Order: sequence, then C-alpha cells, then structure tokens
Amino acid sequence: MEFNPITPEILAEIIKVTGSEHTYFEKEDLFRFSHDETEDLHFYPEVVALPKSAEEVSELVKICSINQIPITPRGAGTSLSGGALPLHGGLVICMERMNKLIEIDERNLQATVEAGLITQLLMTAVEEKGLFYPVDPASKGSCFIGGNVSHSSGGPQVVKYGTIREYILNLQVVLPSGEIIWTGANTLKFSSGYNLTQLFIGSEGTLGIVTKIVVKLIPKPAENMVMLASFPSNESACEAVSAVFRAGQTPSSLEFIERKGIEWVKEHDSINFNLADGVEAFLLIQVDGDNQDSLFQQCEKINIVLEENGCSDVLLADTTKQKDDLWNMRRLVAVSVKSNSIYKEEDTVVPRAELPKLIKGIKEIGKKYGFESVCYGHAGDGNLHVNIIKSTMTDEEWNTILPHGITEIFNLTVALGGTISGEHGIGYVQKGYLPLKFSPTHIDLMKGIKHVFDPKGIMNPGKIF
Repeated sequence: MEFNPITPEILAEIIKVTGSEHTYFEKEDLFRFSHDETEDLHFYPEVVALPKSAEEVSELVKICSINQIPITPRGAGTSLSGGALPLHGGLVICMERMNKLIEIDERNLQATVEAGLITQLLMTAVEEKGLFYPVDPASKGSCFIGGNVSHSSGGPQVVKYGTIREYILNLQVVLPSGEIIWTGANTLKFSSGYNLTQLFIGSEGTLGIVTKIVVKLIPKPAENMVMLASFPSNESACEAVSAVFRAGQTPSSLEFIERKGIEWVKEHDSINFNLADGVEAFLLIQVDGDNQDSLFQQCEKINIVLEENGCSDVLLADTTKQKDDLWNMRRLVAVSVKSNSIYKEEDTVVPRAELPKLIKGIKEIGKKYGFESVCYGHAGDGNLHVNIIKSTMTDEEWNTILPHGITEIFNLTVALGGTISGEHGIGYVQKGYLPLKFSPTHIDLMKGIKHVFDPKGIMNPGKIF
C-alpha cells in the first residue's frame, strides 16, 4: 500500500479541525507519540492531532482518506503489542481530549463514556454509586477505555465476571470513510444482523476509530477476601488452578506468580516480603460476594483443594492494607521487569487445565535457547504472561535466535488448545506469529473484512497482518 506525505497544505487543513494548540508537528513534540509500552520501538508520525469530538475525528479521517494519508489511532499508549506505533508516519489521532464520563444510567445499569476516559476513573465513579465495572487491566490507572475495547483487554477479574466483550453494549465509531455510526443497541440482547460491536472489539484500530462506548454495569460486591498460597513448584501451583474450579469454586481472581517475579519486585521495588526457601510459585486468590461468612466458607473449601495439590502455606489477608499490599506486589512484577531489563513480553493463553504443561514447556524452551523468563498472569482463565529477559544474551542471539524460541512457545501454546494472545492483541510485534494459529483461509477472511471497512488501507496499517 502506497501512502502520501502530509504536505503543508494538508497540515493547514488538519489545523483548521483541531486548532494549532492541539496539533503537533515539531519533532520534540512528536516523541511521546512515537512509542508505546512495547519494548524499545520508535516510529515517528508526521503530525499528531488531538480532537475533541467524534465530528472532529470524522473531519480528520476524511482529510486522510482523500489524500491517502495513513492514520494511527492512539489512546494512552499502554499497548504491549505495538498497536499505537505509527509505522508509516502519517497522522496520529490521539483520543486524550475525548475523556468525558457522559452518563451513568443507574436505572438500566449502563454508562456512556468517551474513548479517552481513563479506565480507573470509570471504575471509581460507578463504585461510588454501588455499581461495578469489572474489566481491570494492569494499566487501569492510565489506559483509556477506547484502547481496552480496541485490544479486547482483560485483567484479573475476567475469571469470574467475563471479558470486556461481555460489558460493551454499543460503540460509536468513525469509519475510514469518515462516516460516524453506532454499531449496535444499548440492549442486553442483540440478534439483528451481524454483530458489528463484537467485530470492533479487538480490531486494534484497523477498522475504524472508537469514539464513544456504552458499557454494562453490575452491582458491586460488598465484601472480598484475599489469599496467597505458596507452592514448591510452578507445575504444582498450576495443577491447583483447575482443581479449584473442578471443586465447584469460582474465585473473582486467581493469579499465578513464579518465585523469580517476587525476587524482581523485592530487588527493584523494595517490597518487604518473606520469600521462604523451597517456595517456587504463588497463587493470589480473591473471592468476593455480599456475605463475609459465606466467603470464609469458600476460602476454607479452596484451602482444602490447595493443600491436596501440594500447597505448603496459605496467607489470608486480615486487613485492607494487607490485601492492597499483596495486589500491589502482583502488579509490580511486570513493572519491575520492564523498568530494569531489556525484555519481550508474550501473552499466551491455554485451557487452564493445560497450564502445568505450558509453564514446564516454556522453561524447557528457555534452557534450549538460552533465555531467562519471568512468568505470571491470570491463571484462572489460562492466561500466562511470559516476560523474556535479555540478560546475558548477545544482540545477535536476541535478534536471530530468540524468535525461534518464541515460535516454539507459541507452537506449544497452540498444540495445547490455546492461542497466541489472550488480551494484549497482535499489533505489530506478534503479526509474524499469527499463521501459527490460523490457516491461510482464516487470515484471508480477516483481510477481507479489513478491506470492506478500509479499502484504501489507511487505518492503522501494518498491524495484525
């Protein structure tokens, strides 16, 4: 696909839409839009525009469509798959000014928000009304809801409450032609033709730009309890995961952390935690509901299952601070690795009963190819994040040998019935691995959908395929 540069005349048209104060084209202003949270990759756009409304987004898209200018939609830039990288320069349309919480509809348990609203702000606002939006990715304090939709983001509470797909009722979208549409209806059921709302979820900005979102809310659980279970091996911890569910227990969160993850947090974030000898892995488990006595009973039942599967110790958090400290330790694993090492993060997901085989295979592949990994993630839904550490690998090994190891990890994941991303998306860095999961027919169907929406190929080009 051939694209045209942004000429002074086109720049003048863009400035007419968003104003000079909200249009950037000097290199020093473009830097923060040249990267996201994916490794150490940088691609500079030619221009960045910060619209204030769907109508302004529409005008910007029309300018690009007429002039064959590539568009990169951007939220908060927290993508871990290169989704916000402007690979072909062109125009970045950043949604940070479109950040309103438009309405909380308590009668219908819905909220309408703009795409640039920080996820945590929605969660806090609805909790103040006794309601709950359970989609809570690790970056919830900075990521935008529009980016969550575009990447089908998850988080720890997916295991009980379901993925973001179950909480998005309707989307306002600007198509690559500049036309503004609503994809569905503000209803809990939808059986009226193709479900375009679900199609846009996880489409990574390749089909259009999400501008407004109607989300489903649920009543907020009144109580929760948090347990930290210690295990002598990664495999025994992972075996316990599916055993908990087979015993009829459904925690609101069930997270896996290997010992190396806690070691990184202790070393780089000064967390005070007694890491006992012989403990190689942890499960962080949260249950929630409206009755504390029933939660105690649930914890007791879960504890029995954990002991039957080799658990050596269970810590039950007694206070809100203890709960927060345990969750903070879990959330800091990724931060510690990313802040202190060159790394690559892979986002594997398998049926949860296959987690022991997955974690064992990942470690064996690491030994084979000479890389260290720190694994953690949402074990309750089979989603394991694999942070690969450069450590002593040479640049040549990192760039030429490591991809073969990652390919083996993904081949193992697919062989176990899984897929190559559970919540981070494909974006730029994973697109070469997509054929490991999907046949040419499957990929051609996806490309065909892309062409129907975006025949000129201007919307987030170079992503997914």
